[in-house]
Amino acid sequence: MRKMALVMAVLTLAGCGESKSVDAKKPQPAVASAPAATTGPQWDVEVRGETPQAVSDLSGWLIEHSFVSNVVKENGKVRILVGPFSSKAEAEGRQADLTAALARAKKMNIESLVVEHPTAQ
Repeated sequence: MRKMALVMAVLTLAGCGESKSVDAKKPQPAVASAPAATTGPQWDVEVRGETPQAVSDLSGWLIEHSFVSNVVKENGKVRILVGPFSSKAEAEGRQADLTAALARAKKMNIESLVVEHPTAQ
């Protein structure tokens, strides 16, 4: 009997205030402001193998060696890009780091070039 009274009290209290329309303020998601217009083009380091190699193998190797890469598909071709960088000099510096890491790993069949960052369409 005691449990029944407790259940009734909980149900009664749970229904309290349901007829009132209370506009609870919902937390608004933080508005991510769009990045300010850049003053110039952005740059990437494109990494590609001279011999056909699985994209996952190459991008996995890059991640293991602290090079965060993006896989982009353009006109049916898959490109692996490290970047973007705000200046060409910064991209060239990262390319030098990548070339040194490739030489240490004895990966001679992989090349890298600095390219302009592709625009989103």
